[in-house]
Amino acid sequence: MIFEGLPTTPRSEELVDKAFSRAARAGRAKRGHEAQESMLRTAGNVLSDNLENVVVSWPDFGFDVDPFYYELADAIVDVDRLRQALSQVMWASRQIEDLRDEYTTKIRSSDVDAARKHRKQAFARMADVMDQIEDDLRYIGDSRDQLKVLPDIRPDEPAIVIAGYPNVGKSSFVNRVTRASNEIAEYPFTTRGVQIGHFERDHVRYQIVDTPGLLDRPEDERNDIERQAVSALEHLADVVVFVLDPSGDCGYPLDVQLELREEVRELFGDAVPFLTVANKHDRFEAVQAESVDATMSVTEDENVEAVLDMAVEAAAFEPDLPTRDGRE
Repeated sequence: MIFEGLPTTPRSEELVDKAFSRAARAGRAKRGHEAQESMLRTAGNVLSDNLENVVVSWPDFGFDVDPFYYELADAIVDVDRLRQALSQVMWASRQIEDLRDEYTTKIRSSDVDAARKHRKQAFARMADVMDQIEDDLRYIGDSRDQLKVLPDIRPDEPAIVIAGYPNVGKSSFVNRVTRASNEIAEYPFTTRGVQIGHFERDHVRYQIVDTPGLLDRPEDERNDIERQAVSALEHLADVVVFVLDPSGDCGYPLDVQLELREEVRELFGDAVPFLTVANKHDRFEAVQAESVDATMSVTEDENVEAVLDMAVEAAAFEPDLPTRDGRE
């Protein structure tokens, strides 16, 4: 996942202590001007290199981050604020490089006492630069801690998004179709977690996404973070499967379920294929649902594979296959 491997972000005070401690050790090994210059260059390099590493470890939100992950990240943190913080940290790295070079020149053209004063002045100015980005480093670190737990979803792989009220059989369906070769991964993104499973058809890996807390209730009951997460799913879905329980045993009358279905259908629009599946079809004859594309019974293991095949066909995913000469 794009944010999973981000390294821990050091705090400003921690970096300053590290840089000046290493500088002191470097200075003990030398004398006179050489000692002062060695301390200056060591501290400057430690600070500038570590700050630059903080920035380059992040993907470029303008080019490297898929719209799905961009919106998902922006639902958790303020991406604009994060990008500004990264920009400030890179500015600080360059400022410290400039201070290192400026005071290296001063040390070389001074006597030993003046050289020591120049080095101390350089350290003070470097510490001041680090103070200016203290909040930025903290925001980057906090953002990293929050984003690293986002679900591992691959925008380049076809995705089947499951929707419908709680207790209609969505999770049971996901567990059933993925249990043969993959465990369900749950991510603590929403209050109840996002569940991601996988299965294969014709050597293509499909993702099946169950989103408790997102697509299981009307839009006006979601908070701002959940609304933006739903918006992110619009970039991801290749097909939406809306699961109904026509019997109403789930605790929600059929007419209420159908209202949610129309809201979800409108949310994803005509560009995304939309299937309505009635679960518990052993009771379907007693209570009919409107415009149902398929029926199944997950508990009885009836028609589950047929529903999955229908979803795969609706997704109409065509992988890029290499030609004989190895080119796409």
